[in-house]
Amino acid sequence: MLIIGLNGSPKADGNTAHLLKMALGIARESGAETELIHVPSVLASQKHPFCRACTTPCSGACYRGSELETVYRRLAAADALILGSPVYFGTVSAQLKAFWDKTRKLRSELALLNTVGAAVAVGASRFGGQETTLKALFDMMLVQGMLIVGDGHHSGDAGHQGACAHQPAAEDQNAARRVSLLAHRVVEVARATSGLRQK
Repeated sequence: MLIIGLNGSPKADGNTAHLLKMALGIARESGAETELIHVPSVLASQKHPFCRACTTPCSGACYRGSELETVYRRLAAADALILGSPVYFGTVSAQLKAFWDKTRKLRSELALLNTVGAAVAVGASRFGGQETTLKALFDMMLVQGMLIVGDGHHSGDAGHQGACAHQPAAEDQNAARRVSLLAHRVVEVARATSGLRQK
């Protein structure tokens, strides 16, 4: 089982990365292979970091032979993705949105269909737009045909949309608990749905 975390923050070791590393650590303890991808670094390989819809259907020409193509192939091989973003004006970071906009070819290939998807978000305050950011992340994943899960697990409670934290995330004990439940849920659902994915 391969579970990938996508860090949509411009900070490679910031609050969002902290939550993703925590989730991936729990997934590893449960037997999964994990990988953390820092989205802004991958986008740096692009001449044009934003999708310009240069071909329809998308041929992937703009990123052919680049690090972005390699990363997209990894996403296609994954059983689950955990998307992470800081809250920027109530929604996802521009870096993560740009990265996802370029996945049009993956969509036409059904490459992420039935891949399990979950999300984490970090805001500057307790009620700083985390839930609207999670919902934006869910919309992005639903358009790829992914199976969305929240942070509910039988070892805890029914959960909510996903794991939310406020800065500094390392000191947010509630967020740590929610991330743990979310990670266990992702592993559980990825195992249970493995037969739905053609990897």
